[in-house]
Amino acid sequence: MTRVKAQSAQAEVASSLVEELQHYFVEKLDKVAASTPDKSFTMVEWFRDEGLHGGGVRYEARDDGVFNRGSVNVSQVQYDNDPDKSLASATAISTIIHPKNPLIPSVHIHISWTEMKTGKGYWRLMADLNPSVENEVYARLFNARMKAALNGEYESAIEQGEQYFYIPVLGRHRGVSHFYLEEYNTGSSRADLDLARRFGLAAIDVYIEIFGRGMVEKKSPTDDDYQKQLAYHTLYLFQVLTLDRGTTSGLLIHDQNDIGIMGSLPAKVDKVLLSSWKEKMQSPQDQLLQGILDGLSNNLPCDVDESAKKLLAQSVRQHYKNNPTAITMQAQGSVVPKTVNNHK
Repeated sequence: MTRVKAQSAQAEVASSLVEELQHYFVEKLDKVAASTPDKSFTMVEWFRDEGLHGGGVRYEARDDGVFNRGSVNVSQVQYDNDPDKSLASATAISTIIHPKNPLIPSVHIHISWTEMKTGKGYWRLMADLNPSVENEVYARLFNARMKAALNGEYESAIEQGEQYFYIPVLGRHRGVSHFYLEEYNTGSSRADLDLARRFGLAAIDVYIEIFGRGMVEKKSPTDDDYQKQLAYHTLYLFQVLTLDRGTTSGLLIHDQNDIGIMGSLPAKVDKVLLSSWKEKMQSPQDQLLQGILDGLSNNLPCDVDESAKKLLAQSVRQHYKNNPTAITMQAQGSVVPKTVNNHK
């Protein structure tokens, strides 16, 4: 099969950017992890409607001595041959890296270009640092590099990030540094593209520096550090599956890349801890969490393997089909994107 790419010049530029960032990040991760060839990232390709409407490529981390879970995904979905769709194309890189060492933080980076058939389009930029064990040095470094990349958009990105990544029922944020710009379009396609590239490279470079420091220092994590990591990974899964609009939108739009969409989930979680948060959830989101719990094994800790990912994807999708208005209870910044409706 062949993935048919979007026809517009701007979508082609966006595709070139996210593919450039994908290869750059994977190459840097391979070097800093010093993985042997058979333990480096593996390419997995997926197709939307057998490639007619695009698809994507992701690189999955295979070195489980270095990575708890890692995925660097690029996708482009387009509807050039479908006159009934208002969306022309959506092009994105979305990546999450969970290191095995709990002293090295996780990172999430998302950069996407959405283009309507009217010719209007916008960027979505996200980057957030997510430590299991907090390290102020890493957080300050991440903030400084992102501030330099964002220039005048720094305060807005911080404000939207703090809002989006807050978990109300737990009274805390998912991580320590959050940057988010939604529906970003200044009217200058060149300036906006430059910001998207600068943002992506800054997030990748600073994370590689942090990752590299953690690998070189070779501090031995304690049992308590690993327990904190398990608890944090549980919180991460909770936030992604109950609040993250990007994850939910992807699952509601189609079911042809469930494993890729669930690539952000850590390898193991604490089901007992996860279940303790159900009583904090408003209806009907308590039902969503119950469905998530039902999709996980009773092992302690329980594995979030491929079979679990499929069950979790089905559970989230079914919940919002049964409770369509519950989508309004998910996280948002200052602007709520019409991601699902754009694909209708």
